Amino acid sequence: MPCVSPDGKPTETGMAMLAALQAGKSSPEDIAAETGRPLFRVRSGLRELVAAGLVSESGESFTLLEQGKAVL
Repeated sequence: MPCVSPDGKPTETGMAMLAALQAGKSSPEDIAAETGRPLFRVRSGLRELVAAGLVSESGESFTLLEQGKAVL
């Protein structure tokens, strides 16, 4: 299931990941535990959110960007 729709807006799954990031989760493992989604889906979803400019990546740590906060 994609995390970003074709129009560039986060899907329900994407919103759940953004909310987990806002709650202080930063690793894919922590986000998967927070959202109840499989780790492989979280990893691919985070790549989509980074490509959409909503999240930044530094190694295995992810951070919610201002644009990501704005959609929450």
